Amino acid sequence: MPGKSDILQGTLDLMVLKTLETLGPLHGYGIALRLEQLSDNMLELNQGTLYPALLRLEQKGWISSEWGESENKRRARFYSITKRGRKQLRAETANWERFTGIVTRVLAGGVE
Repeated sequence: MPGKSDILQGTLDLMVLKTLETLGPLHGYGIALRLEQLSDNMLELNQGTLYPALLRLEQKGWISSEWGESENKRRARFYSITKRGRKQLRAETANWERFTGIVTRVLAGGVE
């Protein structure tokens, strides 16, 4: 979609883990809304992007899920970060900071 940023491969996992660490259990729609809000609507997450990521994170043991009732009284799956997920979040955050530092140096042409 024009004007919307593509999510760099791997960053969605990092953003989902951070969102769940910060806000606690959320359903998929709540996660998508929060990420769109934080990005000033520059990211648009559809079900075909978000739900496979949530399934992958759950299969890796980084998040867990359980059924509950949403704000509008509908049945929804709520996701929570696990202990393993918090450990992975710390590792991914360090990797991301290292990567962005490298890109910043390259874009600056080595001049700081």
